[in-house]
Amino acid sequence: MTSTFLLRAARRTFIAGTAALLVGTVAVPSFVMPTFAADGPASVADLAQGVLGAVVNISTSQTVKGTEGPGAVPMPQLPEGSPFQDFFDDFFKNRGGDKDNGAQKVQSLGSGFVIDAEQGIVVTNNHVIADADDIEVNFSDGVTLKATLVGTDTKTDVAVLKVDPKGHKLTAVKFGDSTKMRVGDWVMAVGNPFGLGGTVTVGIVSARNRDINSGPYDDFIQTDAAINRGNSGGPLFNSAGEVIGINTAIISPSGGSIGIGFSIPSQLASGVVDQLRQFGETRRGWLGVRIQPVTDDIAESLGMATAKGALVAGVIKGGPVDNGTIQAGDVIIKFDGKDIHEMRDLPRVVAESPVGKAVDVLIVRKGVEQTVKVTLGRLEDGEKLASGENGNTDQDKGDKAPAVSTASVLGMTVGELNDETRKKFSIAADVSGVVITDVAKDSAAAERGIQPGEVITEIAQESVATPKDVMDRIGALKEQGRKNALLMLASKTGELRFVTIRMD
Repeated sequence: MTSTFLLRAARRTFIAGTAALLVGTVAVPSFVMPTFAADGPASVADLAQGVLGAVVNISTSQTVKGTEGPGAVPMPQLPEGSPFQDFFDDFFKNRGGDKDNGAQKVQSLGSGFVIDAEQGIVVTNNHVIADADDIEVNFSDGVTLKATLVGTDTKTDVAVLKVDPKGHKLTAVKFGDSTKMRVGDWVMAVGNPFGLGGTVTVGIVSARNRDINSGPYDDFIQTDAAINRGNSGGPLFNSAGEVIGINTAIISPSGGSIGIGFSIPSQLASGVVDQLRQFGETRRGWLGVRIQPVTDDIAESLGMATAKGALVAGVIKGGPVDNGTIQAGDVIIKFDGKDIHEMRDLPRVVAESPVGKAVDVLIVRKGVEQTVKVTLGRLEDGEKLASGENGNTDQDKGDKAPAVSTASVLGMTVGELNDETRKKFSIAADVSGVVITDVAKDSAAAERGIQPGEVITEIAQESVATPKDVMDRIGALKEQGRKNALLMLASKTGELRFVTIRMD
């Protein structure tokens, strides 16, 4: 998390034996649509009564190592006869664990909601039930059922549980369309804050498409409806009683609500839930490219009028587009009919696409828009492939070569990439280009974080193989009136990235 105050909204955790708040019993009359006044809802009582029966409290237990483990906090050394001796003895030695191994039971509380009454399917957050030994679902009328885990997805923090529908008459709610929600629309959150089950709060959609750096597909709905610890996994409803979000995180310096909460939009969550129910795991589409943002400098270097899309920094070997369909240096601006406004849009759109689907991708290549067709692979398989590729560090161990010719350009000293320089900088055998042997302090290259040992493979989307090639390409760009040079750099292991350097 980027903020100290960003909390998973937050299952409530306590040690067995401490006081716990009880979940109240709630009557569930028939559902009636509420009336919304021009300045806000006149009442949400009918809306709340219609959905409370489907909102549940999730309680979990987990056995953890006690205070005598490797990470235990040691008991302070107190002076003999200290009046605090009894207090510390009780705190450090007698916390209810197994006296033989120091193990203790940790319990947590969160929220969830039923989406299929016939099958007994319950949705919650992954972090609510993570590492749990036992999971129980507590209903608003006091009934408690054991739950089994159907599947989880750590990338979106979604989990699907199943209870025996014969053990209790269930009430279900359905997912709505979060894309129709506008900033300012009224919403209602229901959950189990601080163990107070069946709690209803009301607010508005404060913002959409929030990226809080919690995962690769961040696209949160921000709301000021009060969300606190224990609300994690609970639903966020629209005025029709449909779930348009799963409450999952808050920003708070105190742990309590300050009016900044985040919900996973139903557009994202519903697809994940369907896959977990069907397969017990996610099966996301995969394009097989490494990407980075398109900055203003990069857009100018590529001849683009505006900075938009996702810049392809590299193509993963063995991936779906390792056939030249998409190349390093391409900018993806539309995928399967969906506009890619910024880099983070692409992973989410691709992941939501079915594995094996053939899609049209609109790219900008060397300043010209063109459409290519690609068939998606499976992300989960691609992650294994990418991991193996990144681990490739084989080096060419040939004989020492003669002294190399060098050139100085844009604050860098560059040289030929041969056996000697490969060995000196531990550069993999399959990396080609011109090696950077030195970077001047306070130069434009240093400002961009360029390091000795990196390899220039392309300049302005043209391959370079010798220091002379580098000088010629920079000279040509200056003659064209370009202010920046776009360099494609390879790391020692071959991972690619694009950097723009000022040429003034």
